Amino acid sequence: MTTSHSATSPRANSSSASAPPHLAVILFSLAMGGFAIGTTEFASMSLLPFFAADLHIDEPAAGHAISAYALGVVLGAPLIAVAGARFARRTQLLVLMAVFALGNALTALAPGFGWMIAARFLSGLPHGAYFGIAALVAASLVPQHRRSQAIGQVMLGLTIATIIGVPLANLIGQAVGWRASFGLVSVLALLTVLLCALFAPRDQAGKSDPLRELGALRSGRVWITLAIGAIGFGGMFAVYTYLATTLIEVTRVSPAVIPFFLAIFGIGATLGNLFVPRFADRALMPTAGVILLFAAVALLLFPLAAGNPWLLAADVFAIGASVSLGAILQTRLMDVAGDAQALAAALNHSAFNTANALGPFLGGLAIREGLGWTSTGPVGAVLALLGFLIWIVAWRDAKSAPVVVNTPPLTSPLAPARPAPPLAPDHRSRAKDPVA
Repeated sequence: MTTSHSATSPRANSSSASAPPHLAVILFSLAMGGFAIGTTEFASMSLLPFFAADLHIDEPAAGHAISAYALGVVLGAPLIAVAGARFARRTQLLVLMAVFALGNALTALAPGFGWMIAARFLSGLPHGAYFGIAALVAASLVPQHRRSQAIGQVMLGLTIATIIGVPLANLIGQAVGWRASFGLVSVLALLTVLLCALFAPRDQAGKSDPLRELGALRSGRVWITLAIGAIGFGGMFAVYTYLATTLIEVTRVSPAVIPFFLAIFGIGATLGNLFVPRFADRALMPTAGVILLFAAVALLLFPLAAGNPWLLAADVFAIGASVSLGAILQTRLMDVAGDAQALAAALNHSAFNTANALGPFLGGLAIREGLGWTSTGPVGAVLALLGFLIWIVAWRDAKSAPVVVNTPPLTSPLAPARPAPPLAPDHRSRAKDPVA
């Protein structure tokens, strides 16, 4: 291991004018795509009554548009990851966001519900693949001990969307019309294309191939990690899906207060993604286990807190903080996937959208059985504890056979072919991180 010459040499410092963008600029560009994705994913739920009335269908039928998007995510993530194995990551980011922009534009222009279903499916296809590739790009730009933090910063785009993007889209939907909200998302996606074109590191075509990417599916560690997210994350979705109705029927607050609670959830998710990955970079798997237990406790307290708006706000904040599990499991998948990095990273979002289907389904069953709106909390707690049991299997496996992480050089694969100044000269010169 040697110290990078370009990080310390006078020549590197003198050429700072031609240096690539600072790391924060690149992470912001990647996070902007997450902001657009998070806005359309969560805002479409709050806009459901508006497009249902406009398209002359009932609300249960309109819910199929939400399912169509989720199906696009689940199917698109692995298929696009395998198909794009030979393409440069920067190219994939640009194409994926362009398709996402097109899907949301077609949603805004849909003449009927059938066209809208097709457009929502198209919009969902790039979702998981984009986050997977963005996570790989972010992780490749920092030392190994900061990977979870970098991935968490990319995911901040999605969590901040729940604070700003979703309320804004809902406000526009009520004032102008639901089509304008999807048009806004399309504009955000095009802005992401522009930012990535300007600032995303240029890299060479992928050296992987579809068969190598599919090799991730032969790894038991990959499947166990995916199962933790698909089961354990379902609890959060069980509560979030029915939160608005619980606030009205149980907490007895005005509908005008609902955006406040949704924002509280988003603040919890954002702060969780900011701070929890710092612990994960020191102890990855133990942090995942703690988050699952933390989520289980917060979900168990949900029925007790639902009667008091202030207690409920605190509990919703805690449930939102458990969203940080996503960045942790993303890092774990990168460790156990071997050469199939793109597929494993994309499958993480397929797993979470599986949780997005499982949690609301089981929570809805409990409500229909007459257990009450707050029954989603205990249902969610059971899912979090099941995720913890799966985590125990993964943790015992990790202790018996630790994963050897082959960290690529910090300037590869995203560095230019010829010597160039480091990506973030200020940070790298201070940290003096070794590179291979």
